Amino acid sequence: MAVDYRQLEELRDACARHGVAYLVIGKSGALLHGFPDTTQDADLFIRKSPGNGRALVRALRELQFRLNDQEAQDIEQGKDFVQLKNGPFDIDLVYAPDGIERFEDAWTRGIDVDGIAVCSLDDIIASKQAANRVKDRETLPRLIAFRDYLRQRRSQRKRLGALPDNRP
Repeated sequence: MAVDYRQLEELRDACARHGVAYLVIGKSGALLHGFPDTTQDADLFIRKSPGNGRALVRALRELQFRLNDQEAQDIEQGKDFVQLKNGPFDIDLVYAPDGIERFEDAWTRGIDVDGIAVCSLDDIIASKQAANRVKDRETLPRLIAFRDYLRQRRSQRKRLGALPDNRP
């Protein structure tokens, strides 16, 4: 079952209540930029710290993820990759994504989409290039073309002129 926007909003809200530092990455991050595709799970880049890991465990449990002791420990300790399929939607937690050096650097390049923290398209592309998985190699040309299209559109946008003065 594909993750939907409502579920990402619930995740955003739970993370905010518990103070979790995260960025949506991967194809789910690209979708939030407007990339036309689908994905089966939410991909989160998590800031690696014991406090952030504990906060994330609380947020996930609030969302009804059924975490066993080992999964909770892996999350709290910041294991490089934790895949969860025991909740309302599938989620991949990534503490060290390929192609991105530090969470703090990715954060400064990220964007806010309706309160959801999202990695920049450049970081999403860099991560997919570095991972070099078959499914990423298949998606990358379209994702790069999408990023380039957005850049071109932004550069061609015309600013609004003076506000018309049509008051009586």
